Amino acid sequence: MSVRSVPKPQDFKKPGISGGSSFKKKSFWLMFGPGLVTGASDDDPSGIATYSQVGAQFGYGLLWAMWFSYPFMAVIQEISARVGRVTGVGLAGNLKAHYPRPLLHTILGLMLLANVLNLGADIGAMAAATQLVLPGGTWIYICFFGSSSLALQVYVPYTRYVKYLKWLTLSLFAYIATAFFVHISWRQALYATVVPPFVWNREYFVSLIAVLGTTVSPYLFFWQASQEVEEVACNDDQQPLKKSPRQAPAQLERIRWDTYVGMAFSNLVAFFIILTAAATLHVRGITTVASAAQAAQALSPLGGRWAVGFFVAGIIGTGMLAIPVLAGSAAFAMGESFRWRASLEDQPAQAPRFYLAIAVATVVGILLNFLHLDPIRALFWSAVVNGALAAPMMAVIVHMATSKKVMGKFVIPLPLRIVGWAGTFVMFIACLGVFATLK
Repeated sequence: MSVRSVPKPQDFKKPGISGGSSFKKKSFWLMFGPGLVTGASDDDPSGIATYSQVGAQFGYGLLWAMWFSYPFMAVIQEISARVGRVTGVGLAGNLKAHYPRPLLHTILGLMLLANVLNLGADIGAMAAATQLVLPGGTWIYICFFGSSSLALQVYVPYTRYVKYLKWLTLSLFAYIATAFFVHISWRQALYATVVPPFVWNREYFVSLIAVLGTTVSPYLFFWQASQEVEEVACNDDQQPLKKSPRQAPAQLERIRWDTYVGMAFSNLVAFFIILTAAATLHVRGITTVASAAQAAQALSPLGGRWAVGFFVAGIIGTGMLAIPVLAGSAAFAMGESFRWRASLEDQPAQAPRFYLAIAVATVVGILLNFLHLDPIRALFWSAVVNGALAAPMMAVIVHMATSKKVMGKFVIPLPLRIVGWAGTFVMFIACLGVFATLK
């Protein structure tokens, strides 16, 4: 996800002779804060559960997916951000303006389904993790995390409390440290990273879809574009690039750095979660992560009795970062589709339908947990759903970004087109692999 306070134009120097833009040293370093938050929150509870599961089940067998997915993940996020910044309208708004109405409604419905499932699974995982350190029924923590997240979204600007939550996500780096406290066959791990050990069965392809779905997540596309629109709307000195081309060099360079650095950190952490789970769970014959307690065991070589604390902090921190993005991206899409006033900078009384959509999505996510779903399996399957929905959404977004009718002279360059379409093709093939291996 991309949550940011975008640097103001005055934070950038005028474009130099080379046509690029130079950053003041302070602005250059500050620019990486949002990217790091983006990377950490992309490894949300769904991601932690999915990476732990595939590491336990397949050992090093899916490490290759992390470096392989990185360019697709980073490029589709950059493309989404460009659409928002260039047009001043989010993805749903551009769909409404330039594409058939049935396509808009289909994509909107699929995204809402995936977001609510993911949101509910994240809340359930946070509750299950909290039970590892505190007494009380699961339903208490489900209601607490759901209601507190909703209250924060309504009464506190997200960019304000995210500054504090991001420190909890630093616990994710415990997975990187753990890898150096356990025996790992680095030769075997690096070989599996470079040479994909394909296994032709349904479980492998389902897990691959889950990994891709939790890295290349549809709700992040909508959120990234909407946040760019928010920045344009909330700053008088900024305009959509179609109206103010002179701002393009600085803004496009900022988007590029923010996205690529943030996604690199995200995939690095994901790589080490898989690696650590393979080295601590798979080698002990634990091939199914059935509970939060089992997932926390991956950190035991480093943390000992503190392993559970690291795990719980990571789950809660990334969950509290991700829930507003899941609910907010759905509300932004609905607001653009039905022409509601939609802004996180507005008070609830100024944008009642927008905040009602956020509330409904959060409440439905809370209620899903009372269907007695296994929280770890729910997280895994929400990632699978995201993976299945990503391909058609990516196809529409890349087509949108290459349309002069939508983007004017700011259509995406050829390298982004190639990688964008390649990523879409890979997602389709992975989905087809699931069906091809059905018995």
